Amino acid sequence: MQAIEISRFGPPEVLQPCERPTPQPQAGEVLIRVRASGVNRPDVVQRKGAYPPPPGASDLPGLEVAGVIESGDAAAMAAAGLAVGDRVCALLQGGGYAQYCTVPVGQCLPVPQGLSDEEAAALPETFFTVWSNVFQRGRLQAGETLLIQGGSSGIGVTAIQLAKAFGSTVIVTAGSDEKCAECLALGADHAINYKSQDFEQEALRLTGGKGVDVILDMVAGSYVEREVRCLAEDGRLVVIAVQGGLESGFNAGLLMRRRLTVTGSTLRPRSEAFKAAIGQELRDKVWPLLEQRRVRPIIHSRFAAQDAAQAHALMESGQLIGKIVLTW
Repeated sequence: MQAIEISRFGPPEVLQPCERPTPQPQAGEVLIRVRASGVNRPDVVQRKGAYPPPPGASDLPGLEVAGVIESGDAAAMAAAGLAVGDRVCALLQGGGYAQYCTVPVGQCLPVPQGLSDEEAAALPETFFTVWSNVFQRGRLQAGETLLIQGGSSGIGVTAIQLAKAFGSTVIVTAGSDEKCAECLALGADHAINYKSQDFEQEALRLTGGKGVDVILDMVAGSYVEREVRCLAEDGRLVVIAVQGGLESGFNAGLLMRRRLTVTGSTLRPRSEAFKAAIGQELRDKVWPLLEQRRVRPIIHSRFAAQDAAQAHALMESGQLIGKIVLTW
């Protein structure tokens, strides 16, 4: 099969086309003929040598795909309501930049009716991440306020739509007036340009001094101290990336007095059972919203797979709103 490998750690140009043996599905797995692959920031970090795949995972980048089931464990497929020939999208530990990949059946979901392969490939990584962190770990409820750091990212545009669909108020930060406007067009109630406004002051102003109930943070570093200060009583801060640095400090007394929760998670190394449980909740609660077009994948750019280096360069530039997809 054709694939895109990381020839060495470094800039986007180290992504090179190659030939690899077609993987063979094991017990509980299916083989997918890939039609489109999602591009995500963890792929960039892996390319630079700072995010190695978990033991046993493919060394090829790529955490999500869409395509057609070619073969696999018939009993496992039947139990999941899937069959050879079905169009599916899937969350992977790695190996998505290839014409074929294997994945546990529980991490496959049917392509929502009416969506293209490219749109379906843009779903798994962000929807699994947002569901597990905003709704499970962050316990966001209808009527509460969510602050999303980086509202124009793939994670951000997904979180905006899901939070609004389930009845929450959404505040986002973004790095330009254009990105703020796009977030508002997607349904965000308020958008803060973090380059010209102080998000802490604005979040408190917009909530009448109460603070926000949940924060989805992809920055960490110095942001954490400010985020703790703009949480409401019983507020929850969920950290899912550390683009602003690993070290954070905050007022522990405030944490106790206001009964705050500071938590975080990574999805890639979690168990198959954990991911399958998220997949089932998405299928039950979110896939109908996609089929009704109340929620939709936001694709900024599509690239042919052999142009993966250009896709990574765009990702690193930050000049995008939504997702990047590779096509095969």
